[in-house]
Amino acid sequence: MIQRIQSIWLLLAAIIILGLFLFPYLNYTDLVGLGKKLLVTGSYAAVNNESVKQESYILQSIATAVLGFIPILTIFLYKNRKRQLTLIFIEIVLICLFGIWLFVSSKDTLSLISQPFGAQNIGVGFFLLPIAVVFLAMAIGGIRQDEKLIKSADRLR
Repeated sequence: MIQRIQSIWLLLAAIIILGLFLFPYLNYTDLVGLGKKLLVTGSYAAVNNESVKQESYILQSIATAVLGFIPILTIFLYKNRKRQLTLIFIEIVLICLFGIWLFVSSKDTLSLISQPFGAQNIGVGFFLLPIAVVFLAMAIGGIRQDEKLIKSADRLR
C-alpha cells in the first residue's frame, strides 16, 4: 500500500488540497484601503497587522475537507484498482467544479467593490487546485502501471 508510488501521489494531492485552509485564494484591498483575503474558511481583513475573520464560509470548508479526504480514502482501497480509478476521476471532476465555485465567489466579492478580477488579486490557493489535479493524474498513471504488471504476471502463470 505505502510502497506503491500512487500512494505518494494521492497523499501529496490530499496535502495540497488541504493547503487551501492555509493559503488564500483571493487577495484584495477594499474601498477603505484595508487588505482583505479570502480563504475557504472565510473572509479575513488585516486590522492592525492582525487577521480578523469577518465572514465564515462553512460550505467551502466542508467541501475542501471532503475533497482532501477522498485521496486519503483512495489510498486504502489498494486492493480494488478499478474503484481507485473511479474515485480519482470523480475527485478530478469535483476539483474542477470546486475551482469554478472559488472563481465565481471571487468575482462576486470583487464585483461588490467594483474591482476587476486579475492577476494582482489571485492568491496562492488558486494554484493549489491544478497542482492537485496533476498529482491525481500521476496517481492514475501509477495505478495503470500496476494493472499492466498484474496482467503480465497472470500471463506468466
